[in-house]
Amino acid sequence: MMEPPRPPSLIYELPSILERIALPDLFAIAQPLEIELGCGDGSFLAEYARRHPERNFIGVERLLGRLRKLDRKGCRAGLANLRGVRVESSYFLEYLLPLRTASSLHIYFPDPWPKRKHRRHRLIGPHFPVLASQSLAPGGIVYLRTDDSEYFENMRDAFNASTAFRSVSTPASLGELLTDFEQDFQARGIQTLRAAYQLAGPE
Repeated sequence: MMEPPRPPSLIYELPSILERIALPDLFAIAQPLEIELGCGDGSFLAEYARRHPERNFIGVERLLGRLRKLDRKGCRAGLANLRGVRVESSYFLEYLLPLRTASSLHIYFPDPWPKRKHRRHRLIGPHFPVLASQSLAPGGIVYLRTDDSEYFENMRDAFNASTAFRSVSTPASLGELLTDFEQDFQARGIQTLRAAYQLAGPE
């Protein structure tokens, strides 16, 4: 007996790294867009997309092996509202994502680059709120999680210094959905540090 044909890949091949992507090329239905920067193996994002068919999701990941795991999980679940893009997260925000289109950015357990001389490589620094504000639609939210307390304080400092954002709570329904990293950390008694910042509207 022949196996059924495999669904088309959910990994979007960028036609250009110099032009912003056309979202209708990724999704047949225009819906609110959420993005996970550094989606890892896609466990969180695939489940989140399954729970919310009324939204579209893009997972951004530099490593192809991890992105293929997201692809397999999304295809098995038949998720038409999920895509993966292979590129650096900061480059994606600055040059590829259409301006002011994301309703949410999810950044969970980004590499903390703990050595002081390497901290310039961190995704979230003083300039990141500017990139986020350009990427988010009005009222959009950035959701953050990490286990690194020093990096967490730097994240909070960056957003608290920005007049474009205000601190908000992470919804319980989102907080209860754990990444693989988070499940492993909790099993070892390591606390997850969470924060969320919403794009402030005009006064």
